[in-house]
Parts: sequence; structure tokens; C-alpha cells
Amino acid sequence: MKNKQSHFLKGSFALLLFMILGYVVKFYPENLVGIDQPIQSAIRGDLPAYLTAFFTRVTVLMNTPVVVSWVGVIVLFFVWKKWYTEAFLLIGSLVTTGLLVVILKHIYLRPRPALQHLVQEGGYSFPSGHSLAATLVFGGLIIIVGQRMTSQVGKVLAQIALFLCMVTIVVSRVYVGVHYPTDVTGSMLLGFGLLQMVFPYYDRLRFEWRFKSKQK
Repeated sequence: MKNKQSHFLKGSFALLLFMILGYVVKFYPENLVGIDQPIQSAIRGDLPAYLTAFFTRVTVLMNTPVVVSWVGVIVLFFVWKKWYTEAFLLIGSLVTTGLLVVILKHIYLRPRPALQHLVQEGGYSFPSGHSLAATLVFGGLIIIVGQRMTSQVGKVLAQIALFLCMVTIVVSRVYVGVHYPTDVTGSMLLGFGLLQMVFPYYDRLRFEWRFKSKQK
């Protein structure tokens, strides 16, 4: 019970921060200029060719057809291993991203940055769908690795690698010019909050299904 309350507390705090940020985005966007512009300048710099080549390729990993493809392969692997709750966690991450991004973008209606866009992107800016998907998918994989890997060293290394992948995707959205830093920050808060809220239910279902031999 205490562990469940801890997750709910962390999740609630993250979601509260997201709502506060969303309120400022909606009604006082000018107050975020002093935060966004220095970070944009620091990340983008003079757009060196090697970073442009790197980030324009990395950011594609979370384009809808691409992320559905590689996550689908992982889900099929989980199903083959009879890790059904893990498969549902990843599927739920993508479905949740798709639904929330459509709804929230049309609530906040934040225009994209008036910068050079290095990739083509339409629609609104807040929150970042790529960053939300990265937070939920890689965050979900970090949870799964923590539960499934037996080697402590391997577990830590894999979780660090997954976290770095998530951060790289998030930074790429700012670098390519299609999101403000506060867009991706909001997405990470939202994703972290959702994972914290869902984890106790996912963990309980996983335990019950393993206990009843419904999955491995």
C-alpha cells in the first residue's frame, strides 16, 4: 500500500506540474520566452552539419510508422515469451500517446517555433508527441528491464542506455526546430506522471497472471 501511494504521489506531482505548465502555455506564453530561447540557442548553436545529420535521423525513430514498427517487433517478442502484461504496457503507451496528443494539441493550440525546421512537421507544438511516446515507451522498457533482467550490471547498463535513448529523442525535437524546450518538458512530465500512476496496476496484474500461470 505504501509503495502504491508513493507512485501515486510522484505521478500526481508530475501531472500537476504538467497542468501548471500547460496553463502558462495557454494563457501566458510570453512568460516562457526567457526560458525557451536560451535553451534553444544552446542546443541548436549554429546547426553544425554532424549534429544536424545525427538528430534528423534520430528524431525519425518516433515518427508514427517507424515507432509502430519497431515497438511492434518488441511486442511480438514479448508475446512469444508469454510476457503478456509487458506487451500490453507497450501497446498502451502508443495508444495513450496517440489519443492524448490529438486532444491536448487542440486544447493548447500552441504554434510551432518560428525557427528553421530541419524536418517537416505540421500541427501544433504543445505537447510534443514524439517526446511523450519516447517517455512512455522507453520508460516502460526501463520498468520491464528492471523486472526481467537477472544480471544487476546488465540491468543498470540497459536502463542507462534506454534513458539516454529517451533523452536523445527529446533533445532532437528541440534541435530540429519543431518544438520549444517547454513542449518536451511538458511531455516528459506527462509521460512520467502516467507511468507512475499506471505502474501499481500493471505490477499487480503481472503478479496475478504469473501466479495463475497465465503468463511467464
